[in-house]
Amino acid sequence: MATTVELTTYIDASSDEVLRRVMTPRLLDHVASPMLTFDYPAAFERGGDWPMGEHRVRMKLFGVVPIGWQIIGIEIPESPDADTHILRDNGYGPLITRWDHWIVIRPDPSGEGTRYTDRVHIAAGLLTPIIAAYARIFYTHRQNRWRELAHSNFAALET
Repeated sequence: MATTVELTTYIDASSDEVLRRVMTPRLLDHVASPMLTFDYPAAFERGGDWPMGEHRVRMKLFGVVPIGWQIIGIEIPESPDADTHILRDNGYGPLITRWDHWIVIRPDPSGEGTRYTDRVHIAAGLLTPIIAAYARIFYTHRQNRWRELAHSNFAALET
């Protein structure tokens, strides 16, 4: 059993700025918090850009409840056009066998800001509907955090 969850929002920042930020683990830590926190391997550098490839992280709900490990598999797929940027987390773990998350960043048609889309393909056996419901809540939370960050000119990431 598999399903797809997709949410799109407007971010009041240039698509170049959004792309620059999405390429960092620091951004993921901020937008996922406090719903989900990540413990990276000891040698992992959170302050730089995402290295391509697979990264095994441990996750906690609300920073407290351990929910196991997950692979974050960073790729940059070919874009359909020069204005569209894509970051893919082709992830998986023991509970969620497919967490194929595509982030699509493109200029808003108005000419101002960015149209930002989270699209995740999920497979988790009988748990797929529950995980998909959580994904919808989680990506709504993340997109709210993105909009707040842009509104503050990304101040929380500068500390």
